[in-house]
Amino acid sequence: MRPRHAATPSPIMTVVEVAHYLQVSRNTLYKLIRQRQIPVFKMGSDYRFDGDAIEKWMADRQAKG
Repeated sequence: MRPRHAATPSPIMTVVEVAHYLQVSRNTLYKLIRQRQIPVFKMGSDYRFDGDAIEKWMADRQAKG
C-alpha cells in the first residue's frame, strides 16, 4: 500500500479528517453541516464525507470567490 499524502483526501473521510484537511475547527464544520453548505452523508449516527465531493466543493467555492 502506498502512503497517502496528508493533503490528499481519502475516499471516505470523518469529521476530524475533514476539519483537519480544511484547516477549520470541528465546530465550524458542524455549522457548515447544519446549514447544508458542505456535502455530507451519515453512516449510522456519524457524519462522513466523500473526498472527491469535498475537492469539488472546494473548487466550486474558489471559482465563486
